[in-house]
Amino acid sequence: MAPLKFIDENDKNALKDNPKIALEDVEQPNLMRDIFPYTKIPRITFENKRVPMEMPEDIFITDTTFRDGQQGHKPYTVEQIERLFEFLHKLGGPNGVIRQSEFFLYSKKDKQAVKACMKKGFKYPEVTGWIRAHKEDFKLVKQMELKETGILTSASDYHIFLKLKWTRRKAMKNYLDIARAAIESEIIPRCHFEDVTRADVYGFVLPLAKALMELQKESGMPVKIRLCDTLGFGVPSEYACLPRSVPKLVYTMVHDAGVPMKQLEWHGHNDFYRMLINAVCAWYHGCAGVNATLLGYGERTGNTPTEALCIEYAQLTGKTNGMHLSTITDIVAYFKNTIKTKVARTKPFVGSEFNMTRAGIHADGLLKNEEIYNIFDTNKILKRPVQVAITDKSGTAGLVYKINELFEPGKKIDKTTPGLARMFESIHQQYHDGRTTAISEDELISLAMEFMPQILSCEYACKYEPFPKE
Repeated sequence: MAPLKFIDENDKNALKDNPKIALEDVEQPNLMRDIFPYTKIPRITFENKRVPMEMPEDIFITDTTFRDGQQGHKPYTVEQIERLFEFLHKLGGPNGVIRQSEFFLYSKKDKQAVKACMKKGFKYPEVTGWIRAHKEDFKLVKQMELKETGILTSASDYHIFLKLKWTRRKAMKNYLDIARAAIESEIIPRCHFEDVTRADVYGFVLPLAKALMELQKESGMPVKIRLCDTLGFGVPSEYACLPRSVPKLVYTMVHDAGVPMKQLEWHGHNDFYRMLINAVCAWYHGCAGVNATLLGYGERTGNTPTEALCIEYAQLTGKTNGMHLSTITDIVAYFKNTIKTKVARTKPFVGSEFNMTRAGIHADGLLKNEEIYNIFDTNKILKRPVQVAITDKSGTAGLVYKINELFEPGKKIDKTTPGLARMFESIHQQYHDGRTTAISEDELISLAMEFMPQILSCEYACKYEPFPKE
């Protein structure tokens, strides 16, 4: 394996000790081909410099289910958006752990959804907008009477030169003009630094951020910045180099550009399987807000899942701060039953089998103490009791656990219960004969009544009716 590549400390993309932040208006785009060769897997480079952890006192979540989320999912109806917004309100709780939710403003349906959600009068999440960097788009924000809007402010030369056909100077002027227009309309601008993990941090990103902070100082109106890891290039190492190091991106925004932590957000994608760890890493290093979507649906590989961040928030702070985490299960049921969305069965916290074990040795542990093989009290917190699937790998311990769960007898069965061994042999024979699917609950009930008819007696106080009543 090739050794990790460390850059020379004089490299222009290294973390600078005494940075002079000024726009570098280059004639040709800096596409950083040493890091992003395109015809090869991109490189992660490192340096012998690191930045410290400094998690903000108040961290929070913002949601983009109705903006970025709809770019990776079939469009929601107005009624579905209303219901999901209600779920977000309940999940985030009265203290605003889920602080804001952003919406498209362009179509008739978008506007209807915004009005319907604003009419509910919730303090949290606050309804905000999203527009392109065009002054005419502000008419939509003003029409909807929003107090804040996201503005697309592409940061990398890939976007500035190759997509917009601008220079860096023109891009910076246009972005500052649109931010001023927002402030003049008494609307808080939230500048989305698109593709920031491929951008020239000291040549464009920090000069733009610093200019926005000057604008904030002049106007007295807060200016927010969202760091958008558009293609998921971010990495969570404090030793990695800019622009891919999430810790260093956040650090330079706070300490070099002077962006207050409470006005900084992270927005990531999952192209390299790092959406959640990058988001949490942004929290660790000074980014107060993390942007997410319900169930992680979003452009291409998706965004950081809102529900995962809620669980992460509780782990980092040691409290739920008013969140109703069991709402996660209600949200999943709504996606599956009403929106007709399939959810991967093993997806953490939301999949139908996320806390299900198939291994006999695990089932044996669950019989002795549920904590041995369950991540936390999933029944109490998420309304999801631990599950055991019956296969040829489950063993007699799995059978005992599942039968006691299904029948809830007053006198629980154990591995010595008469008939259990013969029932296990019957199941094992099915797999010997070629079966590949798990034993269903209905099948298990029938087998239990066949091999252990005593569990239907009053002594066992069975909850199941062996036959339907006439």
